[in-house]
Amino acid sequence: MNRILKVLKEKGITQTWLSKQMDKSYTTINEYARNKRQPSLEDLYKIADILKVKVADLLIENIEEENE
Repeated sequence: MNRILKVLKEKGITQTWLSKQMDKSYTTINEYARNKRQPSLEDLYKIADILKVKVADLLIENIEEENE
């Protein structure tokens, strides 16, 4: 499971924008964001770099979020 969709929403970034930055189809990014398909490790690092977050931020819920 990943948090890509949540991070995109937090940053106000669309899946369409990310798909263009990644040079991937919208469908692929949507599958990543909806946990229908998991990105490769390489793609995960690329997403983190583009979104200016740590890879862990795309994977791990923090304690405050768990309590919401």
